[in-house]
Amino acid sequence: MAAITYKCPNCGGGLIFDPQTQKYACEYCRSEFAEEELGDLDEEAKEEPAAEDSGGEAETAVLYICPSCGAQIVAEETTAATFCYYCHNPVVLSGRLSGQWKPDRVIPFQIGREKAEEIFRQWVGRKKFVPRAFTSQGSVDKITGVYYPYWIYSCRVKGRIQGQGTSVSSHTNGSVRVTTTRIYDVDRSGQTEIKGLVRNALKKADHRLADGVQPFEMEKAQDFSMGCLSGFMAEKRDMEIADFSQEVGREVEEFFLESLKNQGGSYSSFQITDKEVHRDQEEWSYALLPVWTLTYRDKGSGKMYYFALNGQTGKTCGCLPVDKGRLAVLFVSVFVPILVFMLIVGYII
Repeated sequence: MAAITYKCPNCGGGLIFDPQTQKYACEYCRSEFAEEELGDLDEEAKEEPAAEDSGGEAETAVLYICPSCGAQIVAEETTAATFCYYCHNPVVLSGRLSGQWKPDRVIPFQIGREKAEEIFRQWVGRKKFVPRAFTSQGSVDKITGVYYPYWIYSCRVKGRIQGQGTSVSSHTNGSVRVTTTRIYDVDRSGQTEIKGLVRNALKKADHRLADGVQPFEMEKAQDFSMGCLSGFMAEKRDMEIADFSQEVGREVEEFFLESLKNQGGSYSSFQITDKEVHRDQEEWSYALLPVWTLTYRDKGSGKMYYFALNGQTGKTCGCLPVDKGRLAVLFVSVFVPILVFMLIVGYII
């Protein structure tokens, strides 16, 4: 396995992918390069073999050698891109994303760090009683751009349903109320294309975080390029198609049948008597999708809170902590005076 840094042709500094310009920027000499200007980034990148763990297997190693300064980089088994803690150069652990682990598609970050921080401050600014520690500059500095792994499913679905639709109507004729019940035989068939059904492929990821920022605009995904990871964190999948196939199959078929049912007409009730569904042209693809994340552990309860931002569309989600001290101040300043006032009025009366 190899650790890779992308070097600036002008000064040798580390190149980082810039979401705003969609180019590779050097933090040292401020040069910018389009991917075609750099040629094949993956071949020209400087590589060093990873250090092996005590078990002697490089694929499960958690120690890597930084190509820039020679320091050892510690990473989890699913980490595919990170930073060197000593020289701060971005490092891509290429072996984690090669062979069967190489993604088919990637959506590069469209939102940069400054914009992500701005969106975070605006989002938190609308929330009351959030601990100051969560919104401090030290906390904001920990916002991290992460490429999460996802499986993307597409297929064609066709089938039919048969059933009975019941329509009930009533009207008043003089002093008599007339209720009419009509029963219809319904037979509907059709087919549809399912595209871009997304499933998070990382077990350790908080699913509220990874799923809460969906949907992504999958039609804008592009062929995977390792250089897009430079300057960001990235995770390798640890869940396979078999983990999702049954669940996704049921979801697609239920969606299709419900769509046929709704197209059958407007009824007071509908009972399906027979159905058949077939899926073909099934296709799974492996993609890395961009998410800005910030996590916060409450010291008192130990509970983890989070903020997540879709790095392509800007959609946000999160679970915020509450400052109990600020709530107590609100209670004292608002409810106690009201209680005192009510007691005084009651005493006078």
